Amino acid sequence: MPGTFANPKARERYFAAYAEVLRKWPVPAEELDLATKFGPTRVRRSGPAEGTPIVLLHGVMGSSLSWYPHLAELAARHPVYAIDSIGEPGHSVETVPVRTDDDLAEWLSEVLDGLGHEKVCLAGVSRGGFLALNLATRSAGRIAGVIGLEPAGFAEISVAKFMLWSLKEIGPWLLPATIQRRIVAGDPTVRHTLRPLLFAAFSYKAQLPPQHVFTDNELRAIEVPVQLVLGERSHIHRAREVAARVATLNPRIRTEIVPGTTHALTLQQPDLVTARVLDFAEADPG
Repeated sequence: MPGTFANPKARERYFAAYAEVLRKWPVPAEELDLATKFGPTRVRRSGPAEGTPIVLLHGVMGSSLSWYPHLAELAARHPVYAIDSIGEPGHSVETVPVRTDDDLAEWLSEVLDGLGHEKVCLAGVSRGGFLALNLATRSAGRIAGVIGLEPAGFAEISVAKFMLWSLKEIGPWLLPATIQRRIVAGDPTVRHTLRPLLFAAFSYKAQLPPQHVFTDNELRAIEVPVQLVLGERSHIHRAREVAARVATLNPRIRTEIVPGTTHALTLQQPDLVTARVLDFAEADPG
Protein backbone atom coordinates (compact mmCIF):
# COMPACT_ATOMS: atom_id res chain seq x y z
CA MET A 1 0.00 0.00 0.00
CA PRO A 2 1.16 3.58 -0.61
CA GLY A 3 2.14 5.69 2.38
CA THR A 4 -0.67 7.57 4.10
CA PHE A 5 -1.60 9.42 7.27
CA ALA A 6 -3.09 7.45 10.15
CA ASN A 7 -6.41 9.32 9.87
CA PRO A 8 -7.92 12.54 8.45
CA LYS A 9 -7.29 14.52 11.65
CA ALA A 10 -3.61 13.56 11.59
CA ARG A 11 -3.39 14.70 7.99
CA GLU A 12 -5.10 18.00 8.82
CA ARG A 13 -2.75 18.58 11.76
CA TYR A 14 0.30 17.89 9.62
CA PHE A 15 -0.65 20.26 6.81
CA ALA A 16 -1.56 22.99 9.29
CA ALA A 17 1.99 22.71 10.66
CA TYR A 18 3.35 22.59 7.09
CA ALA A 19 1.57 25.83 6.23
CA GLU A 20 3.04 27.56 9.28
CA VAL A 21 6.60 26.52 8.45
CA LEU A 22 6.10 27.53 4.83
CA ARG A 23 5.71 31.12 6.08
CA LYS A 24 9.42 30.96 6.93
CA TRP A 25 10.41 30.28 3.30
CA PRO A 26 12.70 33.29 2.83
CA VAL A 27 12.33 33.96 -0.90
CA PRO A 28 9.53 33.92 -3.50
CA ALA A 29 8.66 30.42 -4.69
CA GLU A 30 6.62 28.68 -7.35
CA GLU A 31 4.84 25.45 -6.44
CA LEU A 32 5.09 22.71 -9.08
CA ASP A 33 3.31 19.34 -9.11
CA LEU A 34 5.20 17.05 -11.48
CA ALA A 35 3.55 13.89 -12.79
CA THR A 36 5.44 10.63 -12.17
CA LYS A 37 4.58 6.94 -12.43
CA PHE A 38 4.30 6.83 -8.63
CA GLY A 39 2.16 9.92 -8.17
CA PRO A 40 2.37 13.72 -8.37
CA THR A 41 5.50 15.17 -6.77
CA ARG A 42 5.54 18.61 -5.17
CA VAL A 43 8.57 20.74 -6.01
CA ARG A 44 9.15 24.29 -4.79
CA ARG A 45 11.17 26.45 -7.17
CA SER A 46 13.05 29.57 -6.05
CA GLY A 47 15.89 31.70 -7.37
CA PRO A 48 16.99 33.13 -10.71
CA ALA A 49 16.74 31.58 -14.15
CA GLU A 50 20.52 31.43 -14.59
CA GLY A 51 23.10 29.35 -12.74
CA THR A 52 23.56 25.65 -12.08
CA PRO A 53 20.21 24.28 -10.88
CA ILE A 54 20.34 22.79 -7.37
CA VAL A 55 17.84 20.07 -6.44
CA LEU A 56 17.36 19.56 -2.70
CA LEU A 57 16.36 16.22 -1.16
CA HIS A 58 15.39 16.06 2.51
CA GLY A 59 15.99 13.45 5.22
CA VAL A 60 13.69 10.62 6.24
CA MET A 61 10.17 11.70 7.25
CA GLY A 62 11.13 15.31 6.68
CA SER A 63 9.95 17.55 3.87
CA SER A 64 11.28 20.18 1.50
CA LEU A 65 10.69 22.73 4.27
CA SER A 66 13.64 21.41 6.26
CA TRP A 67 15.83 23.28 3.77
CA TYR A 68 14.33 26.70 4.58
CA PRO A 69 17.36 27.97 6.61
CA HIS A 70 19.60 27.52 3.54
CA LEU A 71 17.34 28.89 0.82
CA ALA A 72 18.14 32.59 0.88
CA GLU A 73 21.83 32.06 0.12
CA LEU A 74 21.36 29.16 -2.29
CA ALA A 75 18.66 30.94 -4.30
CA ALA A 76 20.61 34.18 -4.49
CA ARG A 77 22.81 32.70 -7.23
CA HIS A 78 21.07 29.54 -8.43
CA PRO A 79 17.67 28.20 -9.43
CA VAL A 80 16.76 25.91 -6.51
CA TYR A 81 14.22 23.09 -6.47
CA ALA A 82 13.17 21.62 -3.11
CA ILE A 83 11.32 18.30 -3.35
CA ASP A 84 8.78 16.63 -1.07
CA SER A 85 9.95 13.04 -1.54
CA ILE A 86 7.36 10.49 -2.65
CA GLY A 87 6.21 8.06 0.03
CA GLU A 88 6.90 10.49 2.88
CA PRO A 89 4.78 13.18 4.56
CA GLY A 90 4.41 16.27 2.40
CA HIS A 91 2.47 17.46 -0.62
CA SER A 92 3.65 14.66 -2.91
CA VAL A 93 1.01 11.93 -3.19
CA GLU A 94 2.11 8.31 -3.58
CA THR A 95 -0.51 6.60 -5.76
CA VAL A 96 1.57 3.59 -6.82
CA PRO A 97 3.72 1.90 -4.14
CA VAL A 98 7.46 2.48 -4.33
CA ARG A 99 8.77 -1.01 -3.61
CA THR A 100 12.43 -1.10 -4.65
CA ASP A 101 15.54 1.02 -5.10
CA ASP A 102 14.94 0.81 -8.85
CA ASP A 103 11.54 2.39 -8.26
CA LEU A 104 13.15 5.19 -6.22
CA ALA A 105 15.62 5.86 -9.02
CA GLU A 106 12.85 5.83 -11.63
CA TRP A 107 10.78 8.29 -9.58
CA LEU A 108 13.65 10.75 -9.11
CA SER A 109 14.67 10.45 -12.76
CA GLU A 110 11.11 11.35 -13.80
CA VAL A 111 11.13 14.35 -11.47
CA LEU A 112 14.38 15.61 -13.00
CA ASP A 113 12.95 15.10 -16.48
CA GLY A 114 9.96 17.18 -15.43
CA LEU A 115 12.20 20.05 -14.34
CA GLY A 116 13.54 20.23 -17.88
CA HIS A 117 17.18 21.12 -17.19
CA GLU A 118 19.93 19.33 -19.05
CA LYS A 119 21.98 18.89 -15.85
CA VAL A 120 21.34 19.59 -12.16
CA CYS A 121 23.33 19.36 -8.95
CA LEU A 122 21.69 17.03 -6.43
CA ALA A 123 22.08 17.88 -2.73
CA GLY A 124 20.67 15.39 -0.26
CA VAL A 125 20.56 15.01 3.52
CA SER A 126 20.54 11.53 5.08
CA ARG A 127 17.95 9.54 3.07
CA GLY A 128 17.93 12.37 0.55
CA GLY A 129 21.64 11.75 0.02
CA PHE A 130 20.88 8.09 -0.48
CA LEU A 131 18.20 8.90 -3.08
CA ALA A 132 20.67 11.05 -5.04
CA LEU A 133 23.45 8.46 -4.92
CA ASN A 134 21.01 5.64 -5.69
CA LEU A 135 20.16 7.34 -8.98
CA ALA A 136 23.82 8.16 -9.71
CA THR A 137 24.82 4.49 -9.38
CA ARG A 138 22.42 3.67 -12.19
CA SER A 139 22.70 6.57 -14.61
CA ALA A 140 24.40 9.93 -14.87
CA GLY A 141 21.39 11.12 -16.87
CA ARG A 142 20.62 14.69 -15.88
CA ILE A 143 23.01 14.69 -12.90
CA ALA A 144 25.94 17.13 -12.94
CA GLY A 145 27.05 15.98 -9.48
CA VAL A 146 25.91 14.84 -6.04
CA ILE A 147 26.68 16.32 -2.64
CA GLY A 148 25.60 13.97 0.14
CA LEU A 149 25.29 15.44 3.63
CA GLU A 150 25.47 12.54 6.09
CA PRO A 151 23.97 10.26 3.41
CA ALA A 152 22.53 6.87 4.27
CA GLY A 153 23.62 3.81 2.32
CA PHE A 154 27.09 3.14 3.72
CA ALA A 155 26.25 0.81 6.62
CA GLU A 156 23.38 -1.24 7.99
CA ILE A 157 21.28 1.00 10.23
CA SER A 158 20.00 -0.75 13.33
CA VAL A 159 16.41 0.28 14.04
CA ALA A 160 17.05 0.16 17.77
CA LYS A 161 20.21 2.24 17.50
CA PHE A 162 18.52 4.76 15.22
CA MET A 163 15.57 5.10 17.58
CA LEU A 164 17.87 5.59 20.56
CA TRP A 165 19.79 8.32 18.72
CA SER A 166 16.56 9.93 17.53
CA LEU A 167 15.17 10.13 21.05
CA LYS A 168 18.43 11.63 22.27
CA GLU A 169 18.42 14.14 19.41
CA ILE A 170 14.76 15.10 19.76
CA GLY A 171 15.07 15.73 23.51
CA PRO A 172 16.70 19.16 23.15
CA TRP A 173 13.97 20.18 20.66
CA LEU A 174 11.56 20.25 23.60
CA LEU A 175 13.66 22.66 25.65
CA PRO A 176 13.43 26.47 25.68
CA ALA A 177 15.74 28.24 23.23
CA THR A 178 17.84 29.71 26.05
CA ILE A 179 18.73 26.22 27.27
CA GLN A 180 19.19 24.82 23.76
CA ARG A 181 21.85 27.44 23.06
CA ARG A 182 23.92 26.09 25.96
CA ILE A 183 23.73 22.37 25.20
CA VAL A 184 23.42 21.90 21.42
CA ALA A 185 25.08 23.45 18.38
CA GLY A 186 23.11 25.38 15.79
CA ASP A 187 20.27 27.88 15.82
CA PRO A 188 17.52 26.85 18.28
CA THR A 189 15.03 28.89 16.24
CA VAL A 190 15.24 26.30 13.46
CA ARG A 191 14.42 23.44 15.80
CA HIS A 192 11.58 25.45 17.33
CA THR A 193 10.16 26.22 13.87
CA LEU A 194 10.38 22.64 12.56
CA ARG A 195 9.29 20.94 15.80
CA PRO A 196 5.50 20.91 15.16
CA LEU A 197 6.03 19.59 11.63
CA LEU A 198 8.41 16.88 12.83
CA PHE A 199 6.03 15.64 15.51
CA ALA A 200 3.03 15.77 13.18
CA ALA A 201 4.98 13.62 10.67
CA PHE A 202 5.02 10.73 13.16
CA SER A 203 1.38 10.07 12.23
CA TYR A 204 2.36 9.24 8.64
CA LYS A 205 2.55 5.52 7.84
CA ALA A 206 5.34 5.25 5.30
CA GLN A 207 5.90 2.08 3.26
CA LEU A 208 9.49 2.60 2.16
CA PRO A 209 11.85 0.00 0.70
CA PRO A 210 14.37 -1.41 3.21
CA GLN A 211 17.49 0.72 3.52
CA HIS A 212 20.04 -0.51 1.00
CA VAL A 213 23.81 -0.50 1.54
CA PHE A 214 25.76 0.42 -1.59
CA THR A 215 28.00 -2.30 -2.96
CA ASP A 216 31.54 -1.66 -4.17
CA ASN A 217 30.42 -2.17 -7.76
CA GLU A 218 27.62 0.36 -7.39
CA LEU A 219 29.98 3.00 -6.04
CA ARG A 220 32.50 2.26 -8.81
CA ALA A 221 29.73 2.79 -11.36
CA ILE A 222 29.17 6.45 -10.42
CA GLU A 223 30.34 8.64 -13.30
CA VAL A 224 29.74 12.14 -11.86
CA PRO A 225 31.55 14.14 -9.17
CA VAL A 226 30.41 13.30 -5.64
CA GLN A 227 31.15 15.13 -2.39
CA LEU A 228 30.35 13.38 0.88
CA VAL A 229 30.15 15.59 3.97
CA LEU A 230 30.14 13.35 7.04
CA GLY A 231 29.73 13.89 10.75
CA GLU A 232 32.76 12.75 12.72
CA ARG A 233 30.48 11.23 15.37
CA SER A 234 27.73 9.96 13.07
CA HIS A 235 25.69 7.06 14.40
CA ILE A 236 24.67 5.70 10.96
CA HIS A 237 28.20 4.86 9.77
CA ARG A 238 31.87 5.21 10.72
CA ALA A 239 32.93 8.32 8.84
CA ARG A 240 36.61 7.48 8.51
CA GLU A 241 35.85 3.98 7.28
CA VAL A 242 33.48 5.40 4.66
CA ALA A 243 36.12 7.89 3.52
CA ALA A 244 38.80 5.20 3.27
CA ARG A 245 36.48 2.86 1.40
CA VAL A 246 35.29 5.28 -1.28
CA ALA A 247 38.83 6.57 -1.83
CA THR A 248 39.85 3.10 -3.03
CA LEU A 249 36.78 2.61 -5.21
CA ASN A 250 36.17 5.78 -7.18
CA PRO A 251 38.35 8.90 -7.60
CA ARG A 252 35.21 10.94 -8.40
CA ILE A 253 34.03 10.56 -4.79
CA ARG A 254 35.60 12.96 -2.31
CA THR A 255 34.94 13.10 1.41
CA GLU A 256 35.02 15.71 4.15
CA ILE A 257 34.62 14.77 7.82
CA VAL A 258 33.32 17.61 9.99
CA PRO A 259 34.84 17.46 13.50
CA GLY A 260 32.52 17.11 16.47
CA THR A 261 29.32 16.69 14.46
CA THR A 262 26.78 13.87 14.43
CA HIS A 263 24.09 12.79 11.99
CA ALA A 264 22.43 16.13 12.83
CA LEU A 265 25.18 17.85 10.84
CA THR A 266 22.81 20.18 8.97
CA LEU A 267 21.38 21.51 12.23
CA GLN A 268 24.73 21.75 13.98
CA GLN A 269 26.66 23.46 11.17
CA PRO A 270 24.07 25.13 8.89
CA ASP A 271 26.46 27.78 7.55
CA LEU A 272 29.02 25.15 6.62
CA VAL A 273 26.33 23.10 4.88
CA THR A 274 25.16 26.06 2.81
CA ALA A 275 28.74 26.94 1.89
CA ARG A 276 29.56 23.38 0.85
CA VAL A 277 26.49 23.10 -1.39
CA LEU A 278 27.34 26.40 -3.08
CA ASP A 279 30.99 25.48 -3.49
CA PHE A 280 30.06 22.15 -5.01
CA ALA A 281 27.48 23.61 -7.40
CA GLU A 282 29.94 26.25 -8.56
CA ALA A 283 33.04 24.04 -8.82
CA ASP A 284 34.73 23.43 -12.15
CA PRO A 285 33.63 19.90 -13.15
CA GLY A 286 37.09 19.31 -14.55
